[in-house]
Amino acid sequence: MTFLPRALDLRTLVAKRSCFLFGPRQTGKTSWLAAQFPDALRIDLLDEEQYLALTVRPGRLAERLPARGVVVIDEIQRVPALLNEVHRAIEARRDLRFVLTGSSARKLRRGGTNLLGGRARSRRLHPFVRAELGVRFELARALTVGSLPSIYLSDEPREDLKAYVGDYLREEIAAEAVTRSIPSFGRFLETAAASNGRVLNYQNIANDAEVKRSTVQNYYQILRDTLLGSDLEPFRRTRSRKAVASAKFFFFDLGVVNLLRGVREIPERTPLFGEAFEAYIHHELATFLDYRGDGELRYWRSTSGFEVDFVVDGEVGIECKTTRSVAPADLKGLRALDEEVRLAKKIVVCFEPAARTVDGIDILPWRDMLDRLWRGEIVGAAR
Repeated sequence: MTFLPRALDLRTLVAKRSCFLFGPRQTGKTSWLAAQFPDALRIDLLDEEQYLALTVRPGRLAERLPARGVVVIDEIQRVPALLNEVHRAIEARRDLRFVLTGSSARKLRRGGTNLLGGRARSRRLHPFVRAELGVRFELARALTVGSLPSIYLSDEPREDLKAYVGDYLREEIAAEAVTRSIPSFGRFLETAAASNGRVLNYQNIANDAEVKRSTVQNYYQILRDTLLGSDLEPFRRTRSRKAVASAKFFFFDLGVVNLLRGVREIPERTPLFGEAFEAYIHHELATFLDYRGDGELRYWRSTSGFEVDFVVDGEVGIECKTTRSVAPADLKGLRALDEEVRLAKKIVVCFEPAARTVDGIDILPWRDMLDRLWRGEIVGAAR
């Protein structure tokens, strides 16, 4: 498979302190770490021999550590007890850095796990963004098959997506018995995918998936813990217009969403295309903020019906439109929110051919908006 550099700079981060690197399976954690730290000692806990040896005797880790340099431990959640050994090593050897990867936060969140008490920063590796793919990027492909590296670059992406979802159900769900019913969880996945990017309504999803509301809430937590999705919380710091209080939920990759929904094509100028485009812009914004290391991404919807798709750091409003000609009605949400909080920037990302400004609102072609985002011109430079 073709190797492409990623936008996440781990060398600068790890030069200062150790790091957790989370991300779903096949986001490219292992290959990117090999490129960033070619001389690092690597311990792969997916290797059964290493896994069994360190599970029985976590203290053996200390016997393998160098005096200085970088140590990569893949899938640290498989042996959480190793974090005590890592903690001791960090305290004892100031020239030693660890990069600890994981594709699930479930085991690490269980009581008693040592998360190193602030001695390690956390980053998350996402599927490809446009800046990483360069000339290989095709919006239609990203909206349809997603941007997981192994799938975006595949000659048979749909077949690979089927295998990916199957592996997830088998390895992440069935193998660790986090749910007793794989069929009911499968129905939930299909229903949740159909609601991707929409305000969470647990009861409606429970009805459609034919499971209890409490079960749906538990299933969504499984998605969060296995890094297959995350909440987009509402922006509520408005003065006069009351905001809705429920979060939206976005899966981490559009290819997975489309496979679960049975979608093979996403025609332009359809509601499905609009939903997918908004989800992709969410992916770019969330990835940028994660790689930068801080930032707040939210959405705003008033109970009276005004809405802005994304609010970044409480001061940048971004609205997504698939139209080739933005009309005054398309600007109502941004104007309403600006009356409430005085936004520093107001942006409509769309399919118009050239950038223009209307009453302080920047109307940007989507390519232009993404270029500006990764140059640090929209919410500040990555750091």
